[in-house]
Formats: sequence, structure tokens, C-alpha cells
Amino acid sequence: MDWEGQEPDWENQGEEQLFEHFRFEVDRGQEPVRIDRYMSSHMEDTSRHRIQCAIREGYVHVGDKVVKANFIVRPGDVIRFMMPYRRRGVEIKPQNSPLDIVYEDDALLVVNKPAGMVVHPGHGNFDGTLVNALAFHLGLSQAADEGDERMGILVHRIDKDTSGLLVVAKTDEAQLNLARQFYDHTVERTYRAVVWGNLEQDSGTVEGYIGRDPSDRTRFRPVADPDKGKRAVTHYRVLERFGYVTVVECRLETGRTHQIRVHMSSIGHPLFGDERYGGTTINAGTVYAKYRQFIRNCLQICPRQALHARTLGFVHPVSRRQMNFESALPGDFSALVDKWRKFASSSVSSSF
Repeated sequence: MDWEGQEPDWENQGEEQLFEHFRFEVDRGQEPVRIDRYMSSHMEDTSRHRIQCAIREGYVHVGDKVVKANFIVRPGDVIRFMMPYRRRGVEIKPQNSPLDIVYEDDALLVVNKPAGMVVHPGHGNFDGTLVNALAFHLGLSQAADEGDERMGILVHRIDKDTSGLLVVAKTDEAQLNLARQFYDHTVERTYRAVVWGNLEQDSGTVEGYIGRDPSDRTRFRPVADPDKGKRAVTHYRVLERFGYVTVVECRLETGRTHQIRVHMSSIGHPLFGDERYGGTTINAGTVYAKYRQFIRNCLQICPRQALHARTLGFVHPVSRRQMNFESALPGDFSALVDKWRKFASSSVSSSF
């Protein structure tokens, strides 16, 4: 049995890809047996129920093929347990931090994450994260080398300085089913953003491949070679125009790391306040000192990228009913929009 050896990069891990968690090569002397029974006997820290859930959702492969629970394992078969997230590799410590829970039942909960909160421990952020708070709320704890990945409760992530909605699984069935919905691009997500400049079209689509920037591994960029990136599609529509900035709604078709931030920057409209992708410099407007001071005031009001995960829709993994949630704009985002709205509607310098 092999464990994936690469250290998890939770902040920069995109969605819609599968990671190998376990790998078995069946011994020559193995008697023919159902794959769920074989895996249960070789994964002592993982329940047979969880294994069966994973098989049902299509996460178990023999060779390159997805198999069902009644698949008969034979000598020489290579079995791979694939999941839509890398193995965690860090200890999860429960911490009693406040959570804005907008919905909860026995299978899942939906939480409204504030800007500034890291989602998952790692890379210098080993406590104070959303997962630490969720572990306390759910009564969970896990060591770094725990075999059963029961703290893989988060099936998607948003950046530290992005606010908004996340769905959290509380059971094996919910985790595996929701992860499959994200993998299959059936989850509905829209974001509210303030971008620099006045977009020419009222709506549009940005499509291409996104890969890590070789000169700065904290950044991503559009790439022409599909072997060096992953396909990403963002649909946008204009909600309000303020001349030098525009309020847009972005709908994700895929869920790549920094996708909206990279896509809007790539078409010349970086997110307002997005330091990593050029959004803290003046991209549109005048050269006058009062305008520069106005921009500094705006950046103080909303000292982050102006991006909020506003809506989230998915099929409930147990009831199979469509669930739709909407999050109000946080105070810093609303204050930024209000300031620009007043600026755009007034021609007197005192409105600066």
C-alpha cells in the first residue's frame, strides 16, 4: 500500500482532479474475492461502509477503469483509491472559534466564511483555520498520520481573503457524494466581484487553461499548453458600472485555484484590492491627487480582493433535493460598493 507522498497545498489546490490515496497490487496467491471485501481487509483504519460509499461514487479504479463493489479481484490487479483532494498530512486540532452557520442537518452544514480566515491548516497556518473551528463544532480530532481520512470534510475551498459560502460534509456518504458533484461540475456557484475598468460587454465568458506561474508559485496564470495547466471556464455579467470600476457576477463552470482572479486579470480587469494579481494599483481613472487618495480610502475600507462567494446550489446527498443558499455581502464589500456608487453619481470633488 502506497500513500501519496506530496505535501498538501490546500491554499493552492484546485478542484475537479483526483488524487491517489491508496494503491494495492494484488498478490499472486490471492483467491478471487469481491473488491469491497478485499479493500476492507487491507485498509484496517477505514470502514467497509466508507469503502462501499467510495466505490459507489466512482472513486475506486482497477487499472484505468472505475469498478463496482461486486468486481472480482484477481492476482496482478492494481487497485487505486482516488479522492478529489490530496491526503491531509497535518494534525487537526479542534478550536472553539465562531462559525457563521447558515444551514445544518445530520449530513452537512453550510458555513459563511469571513474574509481573512484560512480554510485548511498548512503552510504556516496550523491553527485558527475554518477546519479547526469545524473540528470543534463537530467533535472531531485527528492526528497527522491518521489512516482514515475522516477530516476530509471540506469538499471545496475558497481563498483566505475571499468571503462567502462553503458546504461541509458530516458523513462519509455526504462527503463522497458532494465531492462527486463538484468533480462533475454540477454544483452551482456565483461570486460577486468588483473589478477595475469598464467592461465593454454586459456579459461574457473567459475560457482557457490555468497553470502555476513558474516564476512565482503563489500565483497562477493562463497557459496555452493544456499539458501545463487545467481547463477553466468563468462566465460573467455586469451588475453595475461606476466608470473606473465595475461590479460583476461571476459564475464558475470549473473550480480552479484563483480562477476568477486570474481570469479577470487576464482580460485587463483585475479584482479591486487583489494585490497578487495587480488590483492594488490604479488601473483606471485620473492622475489627480484627490483621486489617488480616494483609491487609498477604498483600499482601507476593503483591504482584500473584492470577491464574495454569494450563492451555492447542490443536490442534497441524502434527500436528493436541490438546495440553494445565498449570502449577503459582507460589510467591507458593501461599503466599498457604496463608496464607488456615491463617487460615480456625483461630480463634485467633495464626494472623494
